[in-house]
Amino acid sequence: MYQQPGHYPPPPPYRRTNGMAIAALVTAFLFAPAGIVLGVLARNEIRRTGEEGWGMATAGLVIGAIVTALGVLAIVLWVVLVVWLVRELPVVSTR
Repeated sequence: MYQQPGHYPPPPPYRRTNGMAIAALVTAFLFAPAGIVLGVLARNEIRRTGEEGWGMATAGLVIGAIVTALGVLAIVLWVVLVVWLVRELPVVSTR
């Protein structure tokens, strides 16, 4: 005789992805400082609610921090270059 197949266990409950984590990842490329803020807020909310999206929130945080740091470095280098050029250029007389 053949046995009836056993019952399968129910699937695990569906866990939603945190919307703020998605926003953190997207805004990290559009406006990096907002990606940092949203990444931190999303990670705190995920820790509290148990939602999915920890990796996206972390990626938004890290990418936002890197892009922000590179932007600040570019601005500082630009200012240093302008100051150096102003000091090095010869003064031209208008007479």
